[in-house]
Amino acid sequence: MKQQRLLGTLALLLATMGWGLGAEGQHPTAVQPMQLSAFGGVSGVYTGLGGGKNFSVMAGADLALPPFHWVRPTIEVRGTYPTDRGLVDNQRSALAGLRVDFLLGHRWHPYGDVLFGRGEMKYTPYGYPYTYPDGTQHLYVQTTTNVYSAGGGFDYDLGDRWGIKVDAQLQRWGETNEQPPLVPTPSELIYSKVGTVGIVYRFGFNH
Repeated sequence: MKQQRLLGTLALLLATMGWGLGAEGQHPTAVQPMQLSAFGGVSGVYTGLGGGKNFSVMAGADLALPPFHWVRPTIEVRGTYPTDRGLVDNQRSALAGLRVDFLLGHRWHPYGDVLFGRGEMKYTPYGYPYTYPDGTQHLYVQTTTNVYSAGGGFDYDLGDRWGIKVDAQLQRWGETNEQPPLVPTPSELIYSKVGTVGIVYRFGFNH
């Protein structure tokens, strides 16, 4: 509960900052041919298993490619690490993929992304017992599996270099038809939800 209240308070503060700056007027921003940026923030994670929750830190980088009409393809990498691991399970992952920015010509930069990578799930504090359909039992302690993630969000410019980020992802952990199953659910899959607020820094290496 404390982590959820902290995340909600931070999101409200960042939103208030964004609205206040937006009220000063919208200013078109120049689009560089290529741009490198880094980001970091805090994430609330609903792990999708037994009501599990994590409070995590997330960091990554984007390499924006030349724009095409009103969209801009971007190569993204990101990683998530749990600081509060919860009472059921905790998830950490490293992902990479494609992000598409929608160029609206002002401070708001909405985007969508599709990411893929690997993730590690640990079951705390004493493992997670699971009974298979045939009646056999297994105690899950740690698993590593593929992670598929899709989502989106927006970046809001505070200036030429700094901005704020609001991001949401739906992630799929596990693979079907693995024996034994990689994750302890009847579908052999886990769907987690990740919400993040943070900051963005852009490196101006174009002149």
